[in-house]
Amino acid sequence: MRCCSVSELKSKEVISEKNGCRLGYVNDVEIDLQEGRLTAILIWGRGRFGFASRGCDIRICWEDIAVIGEDTILVRALPPAPPPKPPKGPKKSVLDGLFQY
Repeated sequence: MRCCSVSELKSKEVISEKNGCRLGYVNDVEIDLQEGRLTAILIWGRGRFGFASRGCDIRICWEDIAVIGEDTILVRALPPAPPPKPPKGPKKSVLDGLFQY
C-alpha cells in the first residue's frame, strides 16, 4: 500500500474523467475525525484575476475519486456549471438624456 501526504495531494491536478476538464489543484482536505479517514478533497474556486476565491469551491467525495496518479487525480465528477449571467438591459448611448422630445 502506497501512502501519500497532504502536501503531495496539493501538488496534483484534478481532472474529470467524464469530459477531461481540468478542475484545479487540491487546496484542502476533509477528514472524519471519528473514523480517522479522508472524506473529501476541496478545490477552491477561481475569483477575479485568477486568484482563489471561496465562492465557488468544488468538493469531491472520496468515493468519486477514480485514480490518484503521480501528477493527477481523476475524478468521476463533472465540473460545476458556471452561474448564469444576469440579462443586460438596452444599451445606453452617450447622447441619451441630452435631447428631450
